[in-house]
Amino acid sequence: MRSRSFFGFAILLQMLNGTSEPNRDLTFLIPTDPELSGLSISVNRLEEFILRHSIRMPLSFGELSHFPTGTLVPSEYRDRLVRIHNHGRLSFFVNNARVITPNVCSNSVIKCHGIDA
Repeated sequence: MRSRSFFGFAILLQMLNGTSEPNRDLTFLIPTDPELSGLSISVNRLEEFILRHSIRMPLSFGELSHFPTGTLVPSEYRDRLVRIHNHGRLSFFVNNARVITPNVCSNSVIKCHGIDA
């Protein structure tokens, strides 16, 4: 993740580790380090930020790409939904963020995709 400019999100996850216990089977939508550096995230809102950038199930990009435009997928944050805008691999959006680096990380229970916002 460091070499792909997504290390900041990993640091935020480590900060949250031990203070919260989100569902383990997740897909994280990870903003790039330059995007994160422009945000002001207070420590007491960190969990909310992380959960807003997650989907309640581990989905590879191949699995995500099967969702048609307009599909609403539940995020890990209270009753918040993520809208899929699927116009092919080069134009795939979650809410208003384009997926720029699919499958940044993947194991059996966690998937990560880099986004531009």
